[in-house]
Amino acid sequence: MGYHHLDPEEMSPSPDHPCDRRSFAEAADLAQLAAAVYELAPGEQLSTTYHYHERREELFYVLAGELHVETPEGTSVVGADETFVVEPESPIRPHNPDGADGPARVLGVGAPKFDIGRQYDPDSE
Repeated sequence: MGYHHLDPEEMSPSPDHPCDRRSFAEAADLAQLAAAVYELAPGEQLSTTYHYHERREELFYVLAGELHVETPEGTSVVGADETFVVEPESPIRPHNPDGADGPARVLGVGAPKFDIGRQYDPDSE
């Protein structure tokens, strides 16, 4: 059996990410589940690009602040203690807008772990 008690403050930030991302999946060497906590300052994006996943289901639980999630249908504002769920093939751009009052802290979970995000161009439709 394997168990992990993890404190995000003690984990290293993921390199090459547009915000502070601390990966539980990497720290615990999870095989199937992607899981991380994100801290987004005003003006920062959660992911590196407007994207979608072919098979991954994602869940974003906002711990503090507000997460803005741009989709082809519009932008959803997800407040603290609220969740935004994304089905496969659904483009998203999660971010904390420039004019935000403060940072947003978000728990992101997705599976399968190895389903690389595909860039989405909203102008191509």
